[in-house]
Amino acid sequence: MFENIGFGELLLIIIVLIVFFGPKRIPDIMQSVGKGMREFKRAMRDVQDEVTKAVEEKPKPKPAEPKQVSQPTPNQELKTDSSTGFRSSSEQSKTEAKS
Repeated sequence: MFENIGFGELLLIIIVLIVFFGPKRIPDIMQSVGKGMREFKRAMRDVQDEVTKAVEEKPKPKPAEPKQVSQPTPNQELKTDSSTGFRSSSEQSKTEAKS
């Protein structure tokens, strides 16, 4: 970020700081800036840790939702094969022909 600042620019910045704030207040200002930067870095690290934890945690499986079973109409006769529990193809075709 500051790799393009040369010695002349740095000297100009220091002179402007001394003129505006005076030599006695500059250490206090720099100390406040340092504390602010440390606090910012700590907050960023905390956010990164929370995101990392959230990504690493496996999402809990959703509970299975009950399936909606359509009820047969009163006119429709429901016959099932006793061995499989499903309607046979001949019975399905008869039911479809009635509809």
